[in-house]
Amino acid sequence: MTTANGDPLPSCPCGSGSSLDECCGRYHAGLPAPSAEGLMRSRYSAYVLGLVDYLLATTLAAQQTGLDRAAISAWSLQSTWLGLEVESSEVFGGQPEHAFVTFTARWHDDGGEHAHRERSAFVQHQGHWFFIDPTVALQVGRNDPCPCASGQKFKKCCAGFV
Repeated sequence: MTTANGDPLPSCPCGSGSSLDECCGRYHAGLPAPSAEGLMRSRYSAYVLGLVDYLLATTLAAQQTGLDRAAISAWSLQSTWLGLEVESSEVFGGQPEHAFVTFTARWHDDGGEHAHRERSAFVQHQGHWFFIDPTVALQVGRNDPCPCASGQKFKKCCAGFV
């Protein structure tokens, strides 16, 4: 397997030390990530590999149409990905389950070397974890049904995680 840039890939890009097939490749192939951290790691690996469809599909469904597919693809392909460090993963009980994952992703592009630290929010729905993208506004009122499809009002579900 190679990266989107054609470089050889000795192990999973997420930094687990396992092979891609034993790690994030399973989720890219359709197996649901077992945790928010697993999904976040597989999304980083998807950026390394240029798997834009996976990045779109693992974002909260209500936000997918607001994503810029061309920009995601360009960033993925025009960057040399340098590594991922997961600082923490906080899982909150309840139905649906929510989580925060704090991480730093590093990459190099025409503008130099970069590091991005983020505390990302995730929600689980029907056995699948989804990324709640802070760059895509949710067009929902506090008393509207939650866009994660939990059946709850937004204020009782995902409002505290966006």
